[in-house]
Amino acid sequence: MTELRVFIADDEAPARARLKELLSDIRGVLPTAIAGEAGNGLEVIERLPGSGAQVLLLDIQMPGMGGIELARHLGGLESAPAIVFVTAHDRHAVEAFELNALDYLMKPVRAERLAAALKKASAAGPAPREHLEKAQSGAREFFSVADRNRIVLVPVAEVLFLKAELKYVTLRTKMGEHLIEEPLVAIEREFAERFVRVHRNCLVARAAIRGFERSSGADGADEELHWNVVLEGLTERLPVSRRQWPTVKSVLPEARE
Repeated sequence: MTELRVFIADDEAPARARLKELLSDIRGVLPTAIAGEAGNGLEVIERLPGSGAQVLLLDIQMPGMGGIELARHLGGLESAPAIVFVTAHDRHAVEAFELNALDYLMKPVRAERLAAALKKASAAGPAPREHLEKAQSGAREFFSVADRNRIVLVPVAEVLFLKAELKYVTLRTKMGEHLIEEPLVAIEREFAERFVRVHRNCLVARAAIRGFERSSGADGADEELHWNVVLEGLTERLPVSRRQWPTVKSVLPEARE
């Protein structure tokens, strides 16, 4: 039998050691090889691509980034691994896994259950993105940009605006731009408290709004005044649609009058 390459992610070293022992115990029914290990989500992002891992045993609660968010980012890889979540008793997590058909192991992990989960995951492949989205509790801390077999993380807190263009969304920070493939409406729903829609194709960070400027139509042909939003750290001005103006201006108290 061909060895199944398994990557282990858990913030507790004894838990990683226990999983490696169990993998050794089940070699008779399922030969495996350790593709790598990590103690937090950022280490997984750095080490897993290129490791050849077919299955990731992923602790659901790790410092810095939760397991479900991490799984969503890994889904952008060309060779994304199948994922088996590992968790201590967490009613919300278990309900989310079962509701969205995500495979999971409860700690303490048993050898027979581990073997069954690995076989199932390797046959099923990566979990669908929509299942992970529904299972996650709360908004992500990062957006991710997949570049072949590498992942670039962009902190949500650094994003100034997102603009939909054809099938992509341009994500803008003070440092530059990135392209992501996510529907703008889904981003708006997930980050309703952080971003406000200023136009049908554009969301801006509420915290980055510094004011508004009046402008007339192109070449002065349209004498009706319009509003542009001013964002901290950008010279670019973004137009606010008439439909969205009542909502957008409420973000700044001084603009309500």
